[in-house]
Amino acid sequence: MTEVEVLQLLVSPAHRLAGRPSDGLSPGPSDERVPRVEVRRGLGLVGDRYYARPAHRNAAVTFMAAENLPADADLRHTRRNVLLRGVDIDSCVGSTIALDCGTGPVLFAVNRPARPCAWMDVTIGPGAQRALRGRGGVRCTPLSDGVITVGPATFRVVAGPVDTGI
Repeated sequence: MTEVEVLQLLVSPAHRLAGRPSDGLSPGPSDERVPRVEVRRGLGLVGDRYYARPAHRNAAVTFMAAENLPADADLRHTRRNVLLRGVDIDSCVGSTIALDCGTGPVLFAVNRPARPCAWMDVTIGPGAQRALRGRGGVRCTPLSDGVITVGPATFRVVAGPVDTGI
């Protein structure tokens, strides 16, 4: 078990990085970061744009390591959902992980990398897309219901396959 910190959580009801980066961000709230999110097994984060969308069930929740971002960047720039400090989340592809913020572990299947796109050069700065290759976070399926909150948490890789039943 590893002690980590959940630095930020983002629940976005709308897809703001649509179209061409040169067109700029789509309108929406100035800050979609929240202190707490509800996770639903197989569905995602309650209130997020990908919640319960069949095409996104294997990528409903995205995690990113804070260590891979410039100090002034945050989840509003990357459009990931969970920003962690203290674990190399990009190395967990193919694993099942558990994140416990104090109310019980929430399990996630880490399915694939979340590849950075051209928007990163607009939202973070020139060269960000290239710099984040292989370090752009991961796309996950929630395997249990639970709550994630900003603050200290424990993280572990769960040994063995988990039957998702999804």
